[in-house]
Amino acid sequence: MSSDDDDRRQHVVDTLTEAFDDLLRADPRGFRTKFRKMAADPFAFFRGSACVFYADLAGAEDRWGDDRTSRVWIHGDLHVENFGTYMNSEGLLVFDVNDFDEAYLGPFSWDLRRFVASLALLCWQKALPEEDVRRLAAVYLRAYLDQVRRYLGTDDDTSEFALRLDNTEGAVHGALQTARAGTRIGLLGSMTVVTDHERRFVDDTTVRHLDAAERSQVLAAFDRYLETIPADKLSGRAVYYDVKDVVAKSGFGIGSAGLPAYNVLIEGFDQALENDIVLSMKQGNRSAVGRVVGDERARGFFEHDGHRTVVSQRALQAHADHFLGWTSIAGTGFVVAELSPYETDLEWDDITEPDEIEPLLVDLGRATAKVHCASDEDSDEELVEFQTEEAIVAVIGDDEDAFVDDVVGFGITYAETARHDHALFVDAFRAGDIAGLAARG
Repeated sequence: MSSDDDDRRQHVVDTLTEAFDDLLRADPRGFRTKFRKMAADPFAFFRGSACVFYADLAGAEDRWGDDRTSRVWIHGDLHVENFGTYMNSEGLLVFDVNDFDEAYLGPFSWDLRRFVASLALLCWQKALPEEDVRRLAAVYLRAYLDQVRRYLGTDDDTSEFALRLDNTEGAVHGALQTARAGTRIGLLGSMTVVTDHERRFVDDTTVRHLDAAERSQVLAAFDRYLETIPADKLSGRAVYYDVKDVVAKSGFGIGSAGLPAYNVLIEGFDQALENDIVLSMKQGNRSAVGRVVGDERARGFFEHDGHRTVVSQRALQAHADHFLGWTSIAGTGFVVAELSPYETDLEWDDITEPDEIEPLLVDLGRATAKVHCASDEDSDEELVEFQTEEAIVAVIGDDEDAFVDDVVGFGITYAETARHDHALFVDAFRAGDIAGLAARG
């Protein structure tokens, strides 16, 4: 291994251990699982190592960043698999960006660079030639810019440009149809059981029932959470938020390994057992973007990472979940949201050819523009006091081709870096060189 490889390997290891230090020490087994998932392939590594990506971007010059475009609401972990469906607060099924754990204020181009790098990795694993990757990435970016420009000509774009059942086709329409077939009773049947005429969570290896002290602590946090739901989304029904059961929950995906979480079963619309609702209360994690962006105004605005995640999601997602809110337990922030039966992630396994990928990227480009330019009516706009679409169009001007070439070139190059980093990471993990996390145990 060359000295450059030695330095890069140490950089990757140091960045990961610094980013996850507290959680790693609290749950080493969970992080062994997380890191084994990251070791599976370069794309899995890229998904789980946003902190490395932003550590690399932090010192890079951004031609497209000025006083405004360098501090807009960004998703923070935008990659090809972070898209899916949700039922919005108006009762419409929408296909959009999901998973806002890394969201923060930062340069808008960072989201696009991360997406294109992820696309290049995905296409490499599908053995597509580089010329196809470059063309497909340009399709995504031009669809994004076209949609941003459309926002300049209208006062209310939040629903007009939503990707819905009535204006989509192909893979996006298929995901929406799959989500539409979901049922609340189906979700409840997979997580709960009715005994003695009452519904409770089932016992399995991913849940833990609480003792009296911890249950009391969680219920107090739940009461505080109710105060963070916007007034126009808070139900006035007497029984709606009555708690029926609560359990600790584990077994999340790559991004959420090690984060303490609880599932809370509430009464819902009425006392009919089929209308019970499951809420997730998950600890917020420090944003990878927030680690490298020195925005003191933003840092002082957020109470904790649960608050930061919710404020960011409302700023990025039109008509956000009406259960979305935050709370704290022992001074640590948590995010609360519904576990919805209508959430379906975009699946890429059977999308393999460029002619299948291209129309999908048009939709994903439009969806990305939507999260940058359209917010929930209850979002807190105190931190961004300008129209994002105006700032983006102004900074790009007549240089669209240069912008596309820059972001595409970056994505292709960074995908190569991520593939190399993946190999270095696997070597370090196997050798037990990640502090506090031996490869066995």
